[in-house]
Amino acid sequence: MENYMNFILTVILVSITFAQVSDGYVLYTPGGQGVVNNFASYLRDTDNSVFNSWSHSRGPASMPYLVPGDDPGFENTLLYYPTTVPNPTMDTGGVGGKVEIYNWDGDLLWSYTLSNNDYQHHHDIEPLPNKNFLIIAWERKYSNEWSSMGRTSVNNSLNQMWSTVIFEIEPNLETGEANIVWEWHLWDHLVQDRGPNYGATYGEISDHPELMDINCNTVGSDGIGPGGNANGDWIHVNAISYNADLKQIILSSRHMSEIYIIEHTETSEIAAGHTGGIYGKGGDFLYRWGNPQNYDRGNNSDQILDAQHSVNWIPVGYPGEGNLILFNNFHTNSSSAALEFIPPLNPDGTYNLEDGEPYGPDSYNWIHTGGFQSNAQGGTFRLENGNTLITVATESYIFEIDTNGNTVWSYDYPSNNAMIPRAQKYSYDYFDNILSLGDINQDEIINILDIILTVNIILGTADFNQNADMNQDGIINILDVVNLLNTILGNN
Repeated sequence: MENYMNFILTVILVSITFAQVSDGYVLYTPGGQGVVNNFASYLRDTDNSVFNSWSHSRGPASMPYLVPGDDPGFENTLLYYPTTVPNPTMDTGGVGGKVEIYNWDGDLLWSYTLSNNDYQHHHDIEPLPNKNFLIIAWERKYSNEWSSMGRTSVNNSLNQMWSTVIFEIEPNLETGEANIVWEWHLWDHLVQDRGPNYGATYGEISDHPELMDINCNTVGSDGIGPGGNANGDWIHVNAISYNADLKQIILSSRHMSEIYIIEHTETSEIAAGHTGGIYGKGGDFLYRWGNPQNYDRGNNSDQILDAQHSVNWIPVGYPGEGNLILFNNFHTNSSSAALEFIPPLNPDGTYNLEDGEPYGPDSYNWIHTGGFQSNAQGGTFRLENGNTLITVATESYIFEIDTNGNTVWSYDYPSNNAMIPRAQKYSYDYFDNILSLGDINQDEIINILDIILTVNIILGTADFNQNADMNQDGIINILDVVNLLNTILGNN
């Protein structure tokens, strides 16, 4: 009888544990020399069965993404995959060079290479609601360029300084073409304190937290650090995420141990300047956090982040919604951590900053540690039920914890010499979600009420709604009102 009761108790405990797992599929791509068989992306269920997979000719630069198709159902879902090229023009940790788009059956529909004399893609991409995507790249600057801007020296025999650029790419799956429809260059947002005769803004560094100090940190190395090759890597952005409600982009910089938020401005011209846009700052930093000594408003004791990855907003409706979450690789010398913090967001989408003080908060509001460490890549994502999905990249280990820090699901890739850059989880109903353009209030009728809601979105009195973006350009404006009106009148 006692054995029987113990068995029943075990079954109950196991059932409770599995009930705590967030429903969904985990998407990831193993990379490195220890990859078993060939390179592939996997969509794995919580029972560890593989729901789908996609074969690739080369390994990952970061994690893949699922993008809903024009019709509901998993069979119409696309896979966006950032990958590598054989001979990159700048080679160090996280190097990529190409983005590929696959259908559900694994057919390659489209590819785009960004590896040339001026630019080299690396690490992450970010799909947008309109099916375009943002891509991170290094931007080459020669000695005459960086010295004329006010940089004093670099730390590599190439004598080069590779800055950061973000492009928004519009893929055309029918023609195979790729259009650059928006771009942002860090080179447009620099400050230096050497004198007025240099290209970067001249002034006290601490007076310009909205700009990057061109003399901050080292530039590249001769075979030291990730990748092991001579390189001119300065910022080493390793993650990018987008907030459609705020029209803001967040970036994570390993080398600066800092995260940055900028506006996804309406035009590239606004992005190149210091004024204009929704928040009046053009393409300057709206917010930065993690290492305030980079802008002379702190010291070593104020640094919280160290070589972090995977910064992203917690989605609306999830516990902690609107907060930022990330993987802090060197939280201590021997341990990584998953961190969540609350940015000082004002109601108008700007960020509070006191005169002479660093951006808050002073610390994180949630942390999970537990004997894991990854010296490269890694990921942290909040899930809908409050659980958190964590990827320990160099250990090829993915695990899910509940709100009490208990591991409720895990997956360990069967190889000692591989890595999983990051993984993310998609709910079962993700594949059934589809845009209902024009039906803003989701009442299955498109009428004057939807026009009113669209106008409210434009005026900023209602939250961003993808269904209001009638022309799918990522911006809700008067053109969408016109398209919506034509739909109601039967002209579309």
